Amino acid sequence: MIFNIDFFFNYFIIFMFLMGLFVFCSMHKHLLLTLLSLEFMILVLFMFLFYFLVFFGYEIYFTLIFLTFSVCEGVMGLSILVLLIRSHGNDMIMSISSLF
Repeated sequence: MIFNIDFFFNYFIIFMFLMGLFVFCSMHKHLLLTLLSLEFMILVLFMFLFYFLVFFGYEIYFTLIFLTFSVCEGVMGLSILVLLIRSHGNDMIMSISSLF
């Protein structure tokens, strides 16, 4: 039996992304956990993008742009988290609105 590394790597990336999506959907009460799962999904997408660009021989410069936007997304999420903790005292999303 011949093991194809590309086949297992593709399914491993898909499995990692789905697990990050599962954590994002199940931990929606705490903002910090949702931000961590979003960053995990961004890293999985970066791995897939890098693998795709190397496999097909394209320019890898686009990964630098992708990492720049993902860092900006992370900084915005952390700033919202700090603002929420300073104003409400915790990162529970239920304490923000009385609609829940």
